[in-house]
Amino acid sequence: MYNMDQYDGENDYMQQEDDWDRDLLLDPAWEKQQRKTFTAWCNSHLRKAGTQIENIEEDFRDGLKLMLLLEVISGERLAKPERGKMRVHKISNVNKALDFIASKGVKLVSIGAEEIVDGNAKMTLGMIWTIILRFAIQDISVEETSAKEGLLLWCQRKTAPYKNVNIQNFHISWKDGLGFCALIHRHRPELIDYGKLRKDDPMTNLNTAFDVAEKYLDIPKMLDAEDIISTLRPDEKAVMTYVSCYYHAFSGKQKAETAANRICKVLAVNQENEQLMEDYEKLASDLLEWIRRTIPWLENRLPENTMQAMQQKLEDFRDYRRLHKPPKVQEKCQLEINFNTLQTKLRLSNRPAFMPSEGKMVSDINNAWGSLEGAEKGYEEWLLNEIRRLERLDHLAEKFRQKAAIHEAWTEGKEEMLQKRDYETASLSDIKALLKKHEAFESDLAAHQDRVEQIAAIAQELNELDYYDSPSVNARCQRICDQWDALGALTQKRSEALQRTEKLLETIDQLYLEFAKRAAPFNNWMEGAMEDLQDTFIVHTIEEIQGLSTAHEQFKATLPEADKERLAILGIHNEIAKIVQTYHVNMAGTNPYTTINPQEINAKWDKVRQLVPQRDQALIEEHARQQNNERLRRQFANQANVIGPWIQNKMEEIGRISIEMHGTLEDQLTHLRQYEKSIVNYKPKIDQLEGDHQLIQEALIFDNKHTNYTMEHIRVGWEQLLTTIARTINEIENQILTRDAKGISQEQLNEFRASFNHFDRKRTGIMDAEDFKTCLISVGYNLGENEFSRIMSIVDPNRMGIVTFQAFIDFMSRETADTDTADQVMASFKVLAGDKNYILADELRRELPPDQADYCIARMAPYCGPDAVPGALDYMSFSTALYGESDL
Repeated sequence: MYNMDQYDGENDYMQQEDDWDRDLLLDPAWEKQQRKTFTAWCNSHLRKAGTQIENIEEDFRDGLKLMLLLEVISGERLAKPERGKMRVHKISNVNKALDFIASKGVKLVSIGAEEIVDGNAKMTLGMIWTIILRFAIQDISVEETSAKEGLLLWCQRKTAPYKNVNIQNFHISWKDGLGFCALIHRHRPELIDYGKLRKDDPMTNLNTAFDVAEKYLDIPKMLDAEDIISTLRPDEKAVMTYVSCYYHAFSGKQKAETAANRICKVLAVNQENEQLMEDYEKLASDLLEWIRRTIPWLENRLPENTMQAMQQKLEDFRDYRRLHKPPKVQEKCQLEINFNTLQTKLRLSNRPAFMPSEGKMVSDINNAWGSLEGAEKGYEEWLLNEIRRLERLDHLAEKFRQKAAIHEAWTEGKEEMLQKRDYETASLSDIKALLKKHEAFESDLAAHQDRVEQIAAIAQELNELDYYDSPSVNARCQRICDQWDALGALTQKRSEALQRTEKLLETIDQLYLEFAKRAAPFNNWMEGAMEDLQDTFIVHTIEEIQGLSTAHEQFKATLPEADKERLAILGIHNEIAKIVQTYHVNMAGTNPYTTINPQEINAKWDKVRQLVPQRDQALIEEHARQQNNERLRRQFANQANVIGPWIQNKMEEIGRISIEMHGTLEDQLTHLRQYEKSIVNYKPKIDQLEGDHQLIQEALIFDNKHTNYTMEHIRVGWEQLLTTIARTINEIENQILTRDAKGISQEQLNEFRASFNHFDRKRTGIMDAEDFKTCLISVGYNLGENEFSRIMSIVDPNRMGIVTFQAFIDFMSRETADTDTADQVMASFKVLAGDKNYILADELRRELPPDQADYCIARMAPYCGPDAVPGALDYMSFSTALYGESDL
């Protein structure tokens, strides 16, 4: 009798839950089920040798058919059997069979040859169950489970899509027959119309499954539907034996599904990567096209002729900075993140690095972006300078028109006056009067010389500042200068004529002459005062307006003396009138030496007095405006002086975080996202500062002594801060991808980070080539120049001369990567092709999902080997192309 207790733990399943439950075999229903099932199972194998058994405990008693059964199911030859009919011969044969079973690592408990020879039904059934476990169930393995658990898991997986099937064991879960039908329908759906089956008709379900399995799957009927239905708890061993036949019948189909799953996984990765590449190309093209269209607009420095047009340009630029550029900054950042993520996925899936189309590399986009910012740089400053220039031009043009109008009004009729020949018929007194009058005119003419020079100077400045209406200004200035020259020539000519007759003139009215001499400069002073009081002014600081106010106060201080002069001049005129009245002088009531009269002097004096308070009010309003401008400067400076250092501090903190990160990658990612959220929550302060900046620009404030920060500094700093935190988060996400894909532990990542930080001497988050080489030598690499160049081509494919932390951990963990290879994919296709060197489109459509089958058919080249058939496809070159070893 065998009692094989000394047996390694590898095959403990042989204890059959555990050891043969002798008491259960006493149940007649179970014994009946086992007899039928085990007999049918044995005959399914003995038929291959041309024999069978009828009674399981009687037909194995001589050991001959038992040895034959073991030879058939093992494929091995046993020792030569004894052909004698004696009991000793039978025991010898049975012992040979039991020895062979024991040699296969099977633990036989209390089963002896004598009991088999004596026809002990319990021992015989127990022996057959042991053989079934060893040769039919032991090798079943599903997801690292084996034997009974593996077979049960296989059944659960295969019947999972069937809602009315719930396989939990090998007894009552099979009583309704739907479990057997579901297994057949899952693998051979054409054999059973599963939709017509009903759970309340177990007899039909069981007989349908048993008949179909026997007819089409070569699985004999090992169970009776009546026995299963009538038994409260069907025999577990009988059901397991019968279900194992289903497993072996469909095992070939399982291999094909495994191969198909591998191919689907590889193709899904390839399709996802291709979609990412297409998305990158489109996003890069759109961004480059936007940059191409925007740069000429920023480079256009053609000035406008009016303030309104230039201010509209400034408003368009503000819209560009606030509305149009920020989304493009995000697109550029997202493009770099997508590129890095794609490269990481390609490395993790053992694919070649992605090379964008010509002109769409990240470096090309960065260069184009640099060109955009180069064009943008100084554009706003140019706009503000142009607005200042136009403001200055408008001021000068108005000043030119005022002075020109005053001069033209003064010169009106002067040429006709100088061309008169009235002295030819005048009396001596008239001649002397004409001479004096002409001298007064010459004095007035000399006084107007400054105004003519000012007009010419203003016209020259307008030309130098490229005033759009310079031709009309020049033409008017030329007319004034030509007229001035003509007046000079006519004045000289008339003076000479009067001097020729001067000897004939002896008397002159001195009082008229004195009036004319004093009235002319006073009149000129009043005209100048009126001109100054009406002169427009432009200032940018409180100091400038205070200077104008001081000058105005000084002017007002001169008014009492001027009033005295006016009264003195009017006194002369009164004295003339008294003399004329006293001596009855025939002077025709006019001053022969001047056209200025007391009424004109009084009118102009009243005008001066009227303009003084108006000037006071204008200066007060301008002073209030400058005070408001100063308030806006301080308001902007107070915020800018806080936000600027805050942005700088955040940039430094992110730099430290990216180099000296602690905790797990998920903790770091959570911390960085919280940090990013706190940064984004700061955006309202930036928007508030933008509003203050707009108020400053609308007030035409061009400088601010209270801060060194401009809005441009704040915008650039804010954009850099958002980009930096996004890139740092993306780096951690890629590290998590690498860690999960390659099975890197947190301790390994910490060691990688410590090594990287140690050799990152500049604390910039990257190593240059020399630092990286020193790091490799420190961990045991023996590097020659060729080997180091090869490694650098892996970690720095763009040849930038730097190594990022992501590239560093990719390299350090590359040897342990567990990724699919071209050979593995090729072997999977060979399984689907039935070991052929080619595969057909129908085979692909049968084993793969429709979209991936079409993907393969569209890209596989025709097979041209000697064994080719019509429609044969070359899956070998296709598998190689998936991993970049040839072109698809």
